[in-house]
Amino acid sequence: MAIKPILRMGHPVLSRVADPVPDPTAPEIAALVADLKDSLAAVGGTGLAAPQIGVPLRVVIFAAPAHRLTGRPDDPEQPLTAIVNPVIEPLGDAKTLGWEGCLSIPGMRGEVPRHDRIRYHGYALDGSRIDRTVGGFHARIVQHEFDHLDGLLYPARMVDMSRFGFTEEMVAAGAVAPFPQPVKAVS
Repeated sequence: MAIKPILRMGHPVLSRVADPVPDPTAPEIAALVADLKDSLAAVGGTGLAAPQIGVPLRVVIFAAPAHRLTGRPDDPEQPLTAIVNPVIEPLGDAKTLGWEGCLSIPGMRGEVPRHDRIRYHGYALDGSRIDRTVGGFHARIVQHEFDHLDGLLYPARMVDMSRFGFTEEMVAAGAVAPFPQPVKAVS
């Protein structure tokens, strides 16, 4: 459909709770998902939420590509998927620390604790129910994208702001690898 500009941290749409979608099968939701896909393809990345392109609705797209997975049995590859009105249920208290970036905070990276295992559910564009239990990177990307629907950007989840900075500077200093690093358990 169309490539939309991605809003950056500070824009008011990114800090508000997104509205529920009354009908996941509505043509305007399919058009929104097409815009999300085009916008994500234009910049790269593994996910994008509707608020990031200025639409305050509870819609996200994400993928869990094979090269990002942890190898755990609950961390399956996931092709690009759209989910409407998603909900997350953490499974246990265990969290892992992992480096995250965000298209709304370009050029920066931070170490973020996320639930190790989650169940998520919502609706596909055809109205069918999506219900999955996942861990590892798959769980991380889902939590990151779903946070956008509640007006949260990853720095709000960080526990140590000394682990937040410009990716280029951190790579040059040897603090992080050029690509995302493996996650580590924190509880």
